Amino acid sequence: MIRSVISGIGSYVPPTVVTNDDLAQFMDTSDEWIQTRSGIKERRYAEDGVFCSDLAVEACRRAVDDAGIGMQDVDYLIFATLSPDYHFPGTGCYLQAKLGLEGQGVLDVRNQCTGFLYSLSIADAFVRTGQYKNVLVVGSEVHSSALDFSTRGRDVTVLFGDGAGAAVVSPCEDPNRGLLYSELHADGKHARALYLDIWDMSRKPYMTHDSIDNTDIFPKMDGRTVFKHAVTRLVETVENTLKTQNVNPDDIKYFIPHQANMRINQIVADKLGIDREKFLHNMQNYGNTTAASIPLLLDETYRAGKLERGDLIMMLGFGAGFTWGANLMRW
Repeated sequence: MIRSVISGIGSYVPPTVVTNDDLAQFMDTSDEWIQTRSGIKERRYAEDGVFCSDLAVEACRRAVDDAGIGMQDVDYLIFATLSPDYHFPGTGCYLQAKLGLEGQGVLDVRNQCTGFLYSLSIADAFVRTGQYKNVLVVGSEVHSSALDFSTRGRDVTVLFGDGAGAAVVSPCEDPNRGLLYSELHADGKHARALYLDIWDMSRKPYMTHDSIDNTDIFPKMDGRTVFKHAVTRLVETVENTLKTQNVNPDDIKYFIPHQANMRINQIVADKLGIDREKFLHNMQNYGNTTAASIPLLLDETYRAGKLERGDLIMMLGFGAGFTWGANLMRW
């Protein structure tokens, strides 16, 4: 039976480091306040004029090189982002051109923090059915251009950073490797708990001076609601994945969670009775890079030599929508 495997992985973050102390120069906050509430110490910001597709280019090149194939061997491209280059066309088209691809299908996925999980599941289906051989999946974000750097926007702005992560998904006949299971969920009743109003297409015209003055250009978040539902849904998803696949938590080497908040991931681990050390983190260095966070963390773990062939890992995430899910994979 053909399974899909991550045959290559890569990531990229822009060089500019923005610390908590840097943010404290613009808003009423402090390093202690941010770290206590999120675990984040610093994040990366792209320079002016840099699109999320530009960050994605480097991550994709590294993933393709790691897979040992050429860019021309990529059959299909899936791009996950909540910070697209433009409202339309899809950013996948811009990325396709920048990678020198021509004719391959592209798909934009707008599932925010769970975008990579959804994209990986789509790639898995394409590969297992034999429709495509090498599917390039990328999550990339440039949040820094759309954040409110006044104290009013503090609760959101301190969390987010820019970055990209990519993976090549290819077929494998080894029964002991590959994506074993995906579980994906959504609950649109809570869409207004984390949202951006500026693209309200019911308004005519949809963008006015009032909408800008009313801060519709900045993301809004009900932090308590997001936190509560994230913990509940992630615990449920991990438990159901383990039960469905008849897997013991001790069998999993690492959990690769979305990097939104250190406290969320620690509480999830505690409620599941799983050693916190199994839940890996790099949010302290990059903040929340939404669709890029899981592949970015996975790539760092791989590059550090922590993953060996046959290791069982679980990727999991929760984000705006609400959407959430998990991918169980044998490396």
